[in-house]
Amino acid sequence: MLYAGIAWTSNGYEIEIVDAGGDRAVAPTRWGAERAADLTRWLGEIGRESELPCAVVVESTNGLLDGLLTAAGLDVYRADPWVLPERPAFGSVSARDLADRASTDLASLSPLTAEGGGQTGRDDDYHNGIRRSAEAESALTAAGRCFRHGPRDRPEIALTFDDGPDPVHTREVLDILRRYDVRATFFCVGLHVNALPDEVRRITDAGHSLGNHTWSHPFMPDLTAEQFRLQIERTSDAFDRAVGRTPGLFRPPYGARTPETLGELLTGGPAMALWDVDSWDWARPGPEKIAQTVLDHARPGSMILMHDGGGDRRESVQALPAVIEGLLERDLRFVSADALRSVAG
Repeated sequence: MLYAGIAWTSNGYEIEIVDAGGDRAVAPTRWGAERAADLTRWLGEIGRESELPCAVVVESTNGLLDGLLTAAGLDVYRADPWVLPERPAFGSVSARDLADRASTDLASLSPLTAEGGGQTGRDDDYHNGIRRSAEAESALTAAGRCFRHGPRDRPEIALTFDDGPDPVHTREVLDILRRYDVRATFFCVGLHVNALPDEVRRITDAGHSLGNHTWSHPFMPDLTAEQFRLQIERTSDAFDRAVGRTPGLFRPPYGARTPETLGELLTGGPAMALWDVDSWDWARPGPEKIAQTVLDHARPGSMILMHDGGGDRRESVQALPAVIEGLLERDLRFVSADALRSVAG
């Protein structure tokens, strides 16, 4: 069996592949974040050429690749902090550390599924973090710096897309939005903003809004306050380089939060935008199911969560026309998440 460790850095990904004895099986490689699809295909080819199954290991602070990897049929595992060396303030542990952990003790890692996503098996940590964050979240809400929907008495709704920009799916989403002349908000990850600044400019040139979605889409309970702050700051810097300004909104990956991370938001920075309608498109249930889920739960003031990056988003793109048409039939007006916040506050 082969074991592939994937580390994230300020520029993209590094991969180390070892065999069952811990010996390097393939020369280390580096991949820009814009080449995530190529990286995925390459890992599949490694397994086929070697005629050995390949276990792919990502860290809990890397939530950008599991969707692509599982969709490609690869066996994907997550390494949590308690089985790894200490992480740097920004970046993951080394790819070699991840590969070595898998080759010596694969049972200590968590297998990921398309349905569970990057937080598969961490539901207790997720809900505990939200419970502990109640006081900090209430303080942010009272200050007008946390919201999940707008007023229910206005015929407005916000369509939001997470995890991009993606070199293929973001353009497809933008084409559909232009066809219907509606506006949306794109919560982008710093790795992709840094790698694909032209795509970010394409979003703003089309009249859409931007939001900060961290650098590497980490599982928030595994971040220290400093690591969280750097995720936000580095992503803001990437936006500034791409479009000359930084977003006023932040969305936590998976909606996860902890008092430690929210404490950083209380001292300043972007407001936190959650959602009240989850399309579940990330689980790839089929375009008809995605559209029906949105239309069954959306109402005036809703903020709808969909995805244009971080995985195989063909179903999201296919569902989008039915979503838009169904909401337009209700005489709802599409506005940015920023606009919902201004009237909610």
